[in-house]
Amino acid sequence: MLLQRNKLGSVRPPKRCRSDMDNTSTSDIVIINGNSHPDLANMVAERMGLKNGGCSVFHKSNRETIVEISDSVRGKDIYIIQTGTKDANNNIMELLIMAYACKTSSARSIVGVIPYLPYSKQCKMRKRGCIVSKLLAKMMCTSGLTHIITMDLHQKEIQGFFDIPVDNLRASPFLLQYIQESIPDYRNSVIVARNPGVAKKANSYAERLRLGLAVIHGEQKEAESDEVDGRYSPPPTRNSTPQHAPSSSRTRTTSVSVGVPEHPVKVKPPLTIVGDVNGRIAIMVDDLIDDVESFVAAAEMLKDNGACKIYVLATHGLLSSDAPRLLEESVIDEIVVTNTIPHEIQKLQCNKIKTIDISILIAEAIRRIHNKESMSYLFRNVTLED
Repeated sequence: MLLQRNKLGSVRPPKRCRSDMDNTSTSDIVIINGNSHPDLANMVAERMGLKNGGCSVFHKSNRETIVEISDSVRGKDIYIIQTGTKDANNNIMELLIMAYACKTSSARSIVGVIPYLPYSKQCKMRKRGCIVSKLLAKMMCTSGLTHIITMDLHQKEIQGFFDIPVDNLRASPFLLQYIQESIPDYRNSVIVARNPGVAKKANSYAERLRLGLAVIHGEQKEAESDEVDGRYSPPPTRNSTPQHAPSSSRTRTTSVSVGVPEHPVKVKPPLTIVGDVNGRIAIMVDDLIDDVESFVAAAEMLKDNGACKIYVLATHGLLSSDAPRLLEESVIDEIVVTNTIPHEIQKLQCNKIKTIDISILIAEAIRRIHNKESMSYLFRNVTLED
């Protein structure tokens, strides 16, 4: 290859053709995965025209995790596809060890593609517990991850736990398209929030589809616990008033004579539906389906109030324990989830479960991040309620 000299005599490298840049760009990407969802990783790699990187993850007899990367990752952009399943703790350790292995092997960047982030529901302080999502975020940042791609976090504020960029993709366009194309007479539908906490998401769906909204009120919240612990021990009361107490008329301050007042006991109202579902198709939306008892109870109430068909749509279908059996025996007509979590076994146990493939969205996000393109196209028309 001949070198060209400019007028000043300095050496100028030859111009590279576009095909050379494209080949270099493709060769810089390495996609690896753990044991959580190899099918999704293969679909993403196939859509990008790449082969899955040589990475094997296995467990020793003492259940320690071993990671072996056969291909060189020095100076390359690594994308680790690892989602959360019912084996969440092993999924996390595999991800952390893979990220640290790439970091110590001099990878240029390490992006964690985590369609479903484990422990995302433990994002609030509960009594004497802790915010586990914050701990998990710190562990991921320390392991060497430089970027996170996830989908439909339980709370968007979880992004603030990370010290690295987080792209929270949305599966709602896929679910909205399914409603419009696969639900007959969807114009006769009503979007249902199974509790007030899901009302924002349900309202967003209703506005985009121009449909009515119904909210089931009075359901027992799953995330809160009413267990009695030391926090409920009453403080000591003082029978005598302190001497030289200032007059309340002078200070305009109201005092309580029985010590610290206690919170009134929460009395949950009976289950009621705010909205009309009689003769309509009820579509319940949520971000996660795990324990399905609340969905089944809500569906029975919708049926009692005249709903002709009942659909459940969610991004993540964890479907733990005997969820497939309960759904099969319930009055729910169809359950639609994406393939962020593998659930092929659950589909064999319940014929009502349908799957939407979102690998094209993950592949496009990876392509845009690698080519340093804007991600805003993937978030167009997204509002704070989504």
